[in-house]
Amino acid sequence: MTTDSARRRTGTPSAAVRTSRGARAGAAAARRWPTLLALALGAATFADGLPGRGFLAGLLVVMPVCYLLFGAFRRAFGGTRMVAVQFAGLLVFGAAAAVAVSVGESAGLRLLAAGWAGHAVWDFVHHRTGRVVPRAWSEWCCVVDLCGAAALFAWS
Repeated sequence: MTTDSARRRTGTPSAAVRTSRGARAGAAAARRWPTLLALALGAATFADGLPGRGFLAGLLVVMPVCYLLFGAFRRAFGGTRMVAVQFAGLLVFGAAAAVAVSVGESAGLRLLAAGWAGHAVWDFVHHRTGRVVPRAWSEWCCVVDLCGAAALFAWS
């Protein structure tokens, strides 16, 4: 008896169909391992409150530095224009971090939230273009940044 006829007769998927669905779901999860890892990190980091504002501002500066280092080690800039873009990102995110620690608590947290959300967009663009950093890194970083931005907005 074929799988289709067994399914029609009983009204439920056969074991072979269930297994293939499970295999497809497992394969999809395996492809999205950076997202799953980032969600776990986001939950572990932000579930019980926010780290200090200075620490979160420091991370906002470290993020674009990582992109510069990745690009340099991978020789993935493809010219001075991309290097300039990466340095501009460092300046923008660094300035946001500096302002965020110099203003009041609530305004600083909101500015950090916007900075983290902005960096998530930065990550997304890098993921879509496949330039400078590995796609797994930009995917992971985008999800971590979105978790951080959501936590910052929620706690500010």
